[in-house]
Amino acid sequence: QVQLVESGGGLVQAGGSLRLSCVASGRAFSDYAVGWFRQTPGKEREIVAAISSGADNAYYAESRKGRFTISRDNTKNTAYLHMNSLKPEDTAVYYCAVRTGEWSPQVMTVRGYDYWGQGTQVTVSS
Repeated sequence: QVQLVESGGGLVQAGGSLRLSCVASGRAFSDYAVGWFRQTPGKEREIVAAISSGADNAYYAESRKGRFTISRDNTKNTAYLHMNSLKPEDTAVYYCAVRTGEWSPQVMTVRGYDYWGQGTQVTVSS
C-alpha cells in the first residue's frame, strides 16, 4: 500500500510558474514509476508526464513538452512537477500516481497506475 499526497497547487497568473510535489509513504518509493495527470470537469483524466523509478526515463504529453519538467528525489520519497509559462488551459486538478510495473507505454494511461493521490487544484488566470 502506498499513500500519496500532492501539494503546491494554487492560483497563478498566465506566464507564471508552480512546482507541484507528491510525497509518498508506505512501500519503497524508489520501486515505482510516477505519473502526473490532470483532469478538468467533464473530461477524462489525462497524462501530463511520467518518470521511471530510477529517473532514467521520462515521458511528456506533447502539449506540455518544453514547459513542464518532471523530477523525483527518492531520498525524500517525493516527485515533482515543475510547471513554467503557465496558460489558462493548464487549469485543472493535478494528480500524482505510482505504478509497480516496468516502464512501458502503460505509463501514459490511467489504468497503468496502482495508487493515486487526492489531487491539487491549479488555476491559471488570464
